[in-house]
Amino acid sequence: MGVSHARTMRLQERLRDEVRGDVDFSTTARATHSADASIYRHPPLGVVYPVDGADVAAVLALAREFDVALTMRGAGTSIAGQVLGRGLVLDCSRYMSGISEIDPEGHTAWVGPGTVLDELREAAGKHGLTFGPDPSTHSRCTLGGMIGNDSCGSHSVAWGRTADNIEELDVLLADGTRLTVGRTSPEELRRRCAEPGRVGDLYRGLRDLSTANLELLRTGYPRLPRRVSGYALDALLPENGFHLARALVGTEGTCAIVLGARVRLMPAPPVRALVVGGYRSMPAAADAVPDILDVAPLTVEGMGADMVETVLAHAPGGPGPTALDRLPPGRGWLFLEVGGDTASEAEGRAGELATRLEAGTTTGTIVVTDPAEQRKLWSIREAGSGLVTRAPDGTEAWPGWEDAAVPPEQLGRYLEDFQELQRQHNLRGIPYGHFGEGCVHVRLDFDLDTAPGRANFRDFMEAAADLVVSYGGSISGEHGDGQARGELLGRMYPPELVNLFAQFKFLFDPDNLLNPGIGVDPRPLDENVRVSGPARQLPLALPYPHDDGSLAKATRRCVGVGTCVDTSSGVMCPSYMVTGQEEHSTRGRARLLGEMLRGEIITDGWDSTEVREALDLCLSCKGCLSDCPVNVDMATYKSEFLHQHYRRRIRPVTHYSLGALPLWLRLAAPLAPQANGMAQTRWAGNLVKRMAGIAAQRELPTLAETTFLRAFHRRRRAAGPSRATGGSGRAGTTVLLWPDTFTNYLEPRIGAAATEVLEHAGFTVIVPRNPVCCGLTWVTTGQLNVARAVMRHTVRTLAAPLRAGVPVVGLEPSCTSVLRGELPEYLSAASENADVAAWATQLGQQTHTLAGFLNEYAPDAEFGNLDVDAITQVHCHQHATLGFSAEERLMERVGLHNRTLDAGCCGLAGNFGFEDGHYEVSVGAAERRLLPEMRAATPDTAVLADGYSCRTQIEQLGDRRAQHLAEVLRTAIPT
Repeated sequence: MGVSHARTMRLQERLRDEVRGDVDFSTTARATHSADASIYRHPPLGVVYPVDGADVAAVLALAREFDVALTMRGAGTSIAGQVLGRGLVLDCSRYMSGISEIDPEGHTAWVGPGTVLDELREAAGKHGLTFGPDPSTHSRCTLGGMIGNDSCGSHSVAWGRTADNIEELDVLLADGTRLTVGRTSPEELRRRCAEPGRVGDLYRGLRDLSTANLELLRTGYPRLPRRVSGYALDALLPENGFHLARALVGTEGTCAIVLGARVRLMPAPPVRALVVGGYRSMPAAADAVPDILDVAPLTVEGMGADMVETVLAHAPGGPGPTALDRLPPGRGWLFLEVGGDTASEAEGRAGELATRLEAGTTTGTIVVTDPAEQRKLWSIREAGSGLVTRAPDGTEAWPGWEDAAVPPEQLGRYLEDFQELQRQHNLRGIPYGHFGEGCVHVRLDFDLDTAPGRANFRDFMEAAADLVVSYGGSISGEHGDGQARGELLGRMYPPELVNLFAQFKFLFDPDNLLNPGIGVDPRPLDENVRVSGPARQLPLALPYPHDDGSLAKATRRCVGVGTCVDTSSGVMCPSYMVTGQEEHSTRGRARLLGEMLRGEIITDGWDSTEVREALDLCLSCKGCLSDCPVNVDMATYKSEFLHQHYRRRIRPVTHYSLGALPLWLRLAAPLAPQANGMAQTRWAGNLVKRMAGIAAQRELPTLAETTFLRAFHRRRRAAGPSRATGGSGRAGTTVLLWPDTFTNYLEPRIGAAATEVLEHAGFTVIVPRNPVCCGLTWVTTGQLNVARAVMRHTVRTLAAPLRAGVPVVGLEPSCTSVLRGELPEYLSAASENADVAAWATQLGQQTHTLAGFLNEYAPDAEFGNLDVDAITQVHCHQHATLGFSAEERLMERVGLHNRTLDAGCCGLAGNFGFEDGHYEVSVGAAERRLLPEMRAATPDTAVLADGYSCRTQIEQLGDRRAQHLAEVLRTAIPT
């Protein structure tokens, strides 16, 4: 199905003429859709985002005319490579979503293929219903993708797989025939078979296939709840109602295109309780499962100590030690959920289940009824499922052998044999899974970079398939076969049944137009591996200490699970939440950088305009560093790219204006009144904005007439050495208050407030004699040589207090984050002076937020009870690197009844929201949640935001004045 360049151009023209949706054959689209969450890579010819079924039919007709394959794609989170193709990719997630009908009495709903699962669950929840299957990607996976893979999730032990919950499908065949399929009564089957044309031919062929192979269809499949591999042709048996819709579920887009589905909904128990049982090992936990299945729990999830230890090692991004400490003793655990109509009913069932566990081999049990505590414990499982892709020591782990299933009563023995198989192949992985159905997830540290490593990968995959089959299991129990396991179907099924799969595919798609290479005549499992292959040796400026100094390895942190395309909460990724464009997601940008380093699709390295344009809307908010389960740090990768891209080029004007903001503010400070007067004059202010590349809609900040440092020194000379005014800080403790650029030149009142608070708490406050800077504005604009020079100057200036062990308190979260993170990292290179590197490390270790410092050094400092309602917008960098729990504890201490907003990034993000061309995205990010929260807040509700960007965005767009925590604490000082 190769297509020449001329024919490709003609195909693009025809698609743009005949399709109402988006048609994108750009390098960017090909790169972002070249991979899913698997280990494979297949750059497509182009990507189409159809609007409706008519669009899909038009694309299909042109695909037939041009002899181009079609591959369907939802959220792109498939783990086996089944949404990758070399032809056209049809992405239904952009437009073909929505719920056209919910029947609360009949417990069904009609949904589009691009509908996100959580959207369906939210709509169904209004009627006390839910869609049973709930994979871990529920916040972004689409119903079309779930139907293609026959997805399951943690509740399938009670509510079944996707196939069990599909009533009808609206499908389009490869020749353009559209029909609705579902359960077929004998009378309906006879009528269908009698129809002329394509529909009659199809039903007669399916009827003949089924009736001629009744014994094979009844005996050729393993009997277990999580059999996902192969085509479910046993759905065509008479006793199963000749259910053609369920036979198509799990065919991975190889037989028909799903345009809509009528799904079955389940009553959702209003109250749930969680039981956790501990065991001496994970196999021992698995052995306990068969004895509790008759209690009919909603979930039976299992995991071992290696997952818990991984979560603990990543505690800043995980649930933290509080949740981990709740676990019963042991090395393996079962998480069991039960439901009820009332709290007492759910608690009673949980108690009965705990009693059942305690009669067995458990090392202890706990019953958790509080929903918040349940979420914390479940977060161990959810965080771990992402973290297992990267071990604490940096070792990469990959999908491939991802989700095999065996009968639950065999699971304990299978796990022991599987661990032995890992040892034989020198592989490590962290298994966990849906133990109630015998399904085990694991990612293994395959060496996919070398020929011997790939040979070992193949040997292991074949041996693992044989092991599962020996236990009567399925090589896939949740995520489908795709390229990863399609080649192994012959080891699981007899040749006669594999031949029936090919016949079934031929009846629907005789020309092999739909997703060729998947299912029937599969691609080899060890070809097209994206993490192998060439990597260009491009110069690097940053050390990447957690990725062995390799940007390629850093970008490979992104395994494609798509947390960044979840728009429901969190900080990551603000620009994607506004635009919905894949290249503006963390995943999309990582794909583009990876392709740049590979050099095949993107061939011009650091000169790439595609990478530059995708990174242009990256806010450098660092949300991905914490929200991404494997800590992708796109802000750092962007700094590297900008540094390299503009090394021999004239930079955008904002790099010289906003990038050097600390320098310009220092020069302007002595002339603050005149500068402010000019900025407030319309013509002069507009001229400054045009010259500086600042968006015309923005207001220029007002310079303080006296800087914080000048005011501090003046006050100190007048008052003499500072003394405690009633606090209980550690005796004789001196603290250095960091005079960040924003506090020093723009809002010195915050520095003054912090000084009073620290002195009240019993500390002697000092500041540097001269301005210092963390270098952040140069970092975010990719001026890394200047940033390092600024950082060196800073640590040399602070050498004496650093050597003396003086703690440092930062007020601006972004600067504090740099002092703790980038500065020690950037100055740790071997080329740096040893003293500078040591001081940089000390600065990182000795730097605290104001709340963190007060909680640690002055836990008994006396403050009044404010008794005030408050809402707080957390700065992105604080969310990502510093955490906010210390602030919440301190606010509770002083009587602030605070609600921390889940508003994501404010949208300003340092220089980003001020830059011309970014205003609309900046406002869009703020309008998602932050600005509606500001409008809804009562006038007497205090608004807190420690970040200068956040306060500015709230003031300029939300018409509210936000305060720094230091200002609020000053009001709590007893008079």
